[in-house]
Amino acid sequence: MKVYIQIKSAGNRSAARRAENPFAPKTPDRLARVPYELPDSVSTLRELIAALVRIEVGRYNEKGADRQLIPFLTGEEIREQAETGRVGFGRIWSKKKAEEAEAVRNACQCAEDGLVRIFQNDTEIAGLDSPVRLREGDCLTFIRLTFLSGRLW
Repeated sequence: MKVYIQIKSAGNRSAARRAENPFAPKTPDRLARVPYELPDSVSTLRELIAALVRIEVGRYNEKGADRQLIPFLTGEEIREQAETGRVGFGRIWSKKKAEEAEAVRNACQCAEDGLVRIFQNDTEIAGLDSPVRLREGDCLTFIRLTFLSGRLW
C-alpha cells in the first residue's frame, strides 16, 4: 500500500528566497510528500513505526556501499545540495551497519516518551498500541519535538 510521509528538509529555502533575491519576504516552506510502500498488515502505531524504521535502516545500510567506480554529481544535484548548505556524495564512511531491532526499539521509545507526534492525515495517532487503519494515498506526518535549553545571561 502506498502512503505519503511529509518531510521538511533542513535548510531548504522557499522558491521566493533564492540567491537571485535573498531579501524577498520569507514564505512558509511546504512539506515534501515522499511516497512509501508499506505492507497491508500494519494495524497499530507500533507496527507502522517498525515498518518505516525497517525501510530507513535498509536504505542507510545500503548507502554505505559504493555503487560507482568514480562517483560524480550532476550540476542539478550540486545546485540542489548547495541550497541546503552541504554538497556531498551522500556516502557513509563508517563501516558499522545500523541494527534494525535497536532502531525500532529507539523509535518506539521516542514515540512513547512524546518526542515525536504522528498524524494520519489531520488526526493525531497517540499510543503505540492504538489502531491504525491506513488507506491507499494516506498522508502521515511525523513531527520531532526539539527541546531548547540554555540560560539567560
